[in-house]
Amino acid sequence: MRIGELSERTGASRRLLRYYEEQGLIAAGRCANGYRAYDGTTVDRVLQIRGLLDAGLPTRIIKQILPCLSKPRTIHFEDATPEMIATLEEELAGMSARIACLTRNRDAIAEYLAVVRVDR
Repeated sequence: MRIGELSERTGASRRLLRYYEEQGLIAAGRCANGYRAYDGTTVDRVLQIRGLLDAGLPTRIIKQILPCLSKPRTIHFEDATPEMIATLEEELAGMSARIACLTRNRDAIAEYLAVVRVDR
């Protein structure tokens, strides 16, 4: 499939897909006319990348764990190095801190809205 179809199927812009390719996160073959050609598995790979980015992982970490992914949301990491485990633990702690902050902010906004709605 060409980049336009991949973009439509994943919701990722063409520019973003080219960025993923530059970062080594996805690979494309080339047609005779020079157009990028992706196989069907790239759709799942892009969805994995987007999910990991949404979770707060930087592309440098994603690039390291992508070879261990076989299906969306399933990670097989049998030969993790101590450095990779430490990096993932740091990312997990950062995510947990962001979640706690978001939860506090959500609760504060909900409380404010409850008061405002009662006063109306």
